[in-house]
Amino acid sequence: MHDFNLFYALATIVGVFAVIMGTCAMLIFIERKVAAWVQDRLGPNRVGPAGLLQSVADGLKFLLKEDIIPRQVDKVLFLMAPAIAMCTALLAFAVVPFGATSVPPERPDLMVIPVSGPVIDPMNDPNVARLVTKFADYDRRTAQYRESYQFVIAPGLDIGIVFVFAITSLAVYAIILGGWAANNKYSFIGGLRSSAQFVSYEIPLGLSILGVVLMTGSLNLEKIIWDQTGGGWNIFVQPLAWLIFVTAGLAECNRVPFDLPEAEQELVGGYHTEYSAMKFAMFFLGEYTHLVTTSFLNVIVFFGGWHFPFIATAESGWLIKLLVIAVKVACFILFFMVVRWTLPRFRFDQLMALAWKVLIPLAIANLICVMIVKQLGWSVWILGPVSIGILIGAAWLSVQPMRVEKASAAM
Repeated sequence: MHDFNLFYALATIVGVFAVIMGTCAMLIFIERKVAAWVQDRLGPNRVGPAGLLQSVADGLKFLLKEDIIPRQVDKVLFLMAPAIAMCTALLAFAVVPFGATSVPPERPDLMVIPVSGPVIDPMNDPNVARLVTKFADYDRRTAQYRESYQFVIAPGLDIGIVFVFAITSLAVYAIILGGWAANNKYSFIGGLRSSAQFVSYEIPLGLSILGVVLMTGSLNLEKIIWDQTGGGWNIFVQPLAWLIFVTAGLAECNRVPFDLPEAEQELVGGYHTEYSAMKFAMFFLGEYTHLVTTSFLNVIVFFGGWHFPFIATAESGWLIKLLVIAVKVACFILFFMVVRWTLPRFRFDQLMALAWKVLIPLAIANLICVMIVKQLGWSVWILGPVSIGILIGAAWLSVQPMRVEKASAAM
């Protein structure tokens, strides 16, 4: 769809890479400050004014530390694991809009012209005339789309959200390879637990998106944003889908309360116990990059992307749209950080039960409701109360066994 321009492509890639790396460095400092605020501490305040250069000091520490490779490891896989973790996290951002975008035009369908009856000159056939008009309008809108700069590395990709899920699902290989190649039983157990966690939570993560895709009629993230500019944000239509998505997204990012692959109490450091220096830093940067990507997906799919009523509309400039989406993403990142330092870690059996017994059934129920509303042509605003009703019903069902157990214990 979009004309390839090597200069624009390289400039966008370099710019996005630099911003993400700088953002990840500052996010480490911000998270330490958030943790200190939650725990009533001061946090880092020694390096630079107000501790702002703490991330620079940490980066220099990683660069200058001795790069140790234990003797018993599989060196090829041991070195490959952190590279996979970082590359998959960065590659998944290639189709994520990070600013102003316009919806790519859709190619009109060819009409089937009946041949029964008298033969009509094609130049005088009104069906042919309408088809020619549609293609002329398509060419005009395509030219406009190509001439405008899209704030996304790979614009116009019709399978955008599938591409993101496909790439991020490969990140599990980094943890499995890192745990297995280290030849350490604690690291290996961490890798096994992470593989089960990643596979389990990818199912509700994908199912929660299907309802939005069904209502939008496209897998293109730019079209999903554009659809919300006129029909309302998806969070108001499908709140249950967002709750499932944000919960599964926390698990995919290995954030508390879902950071079982690196639980200190029973696994020392988990899959990265044997890693140090820049190899450990690459795992760390991959995790924070994944956090940024997940925050962008929350904003794009459920919170209108760059759109904000009366502030950032379709007619607004690119700077306003860029600031709006940046503020939304920053709010989500802070939300994830506060959750990390507020909730305790789940047990592994609780983690798996939450995925298979709670999130997946809720996601299937939400999808069925969306299909019914779409098929019957009802108003999409019915889905909001229905989602809340499903959530309340699930909460009521979850406490029923507890009541039975209490009654049995009383007898």
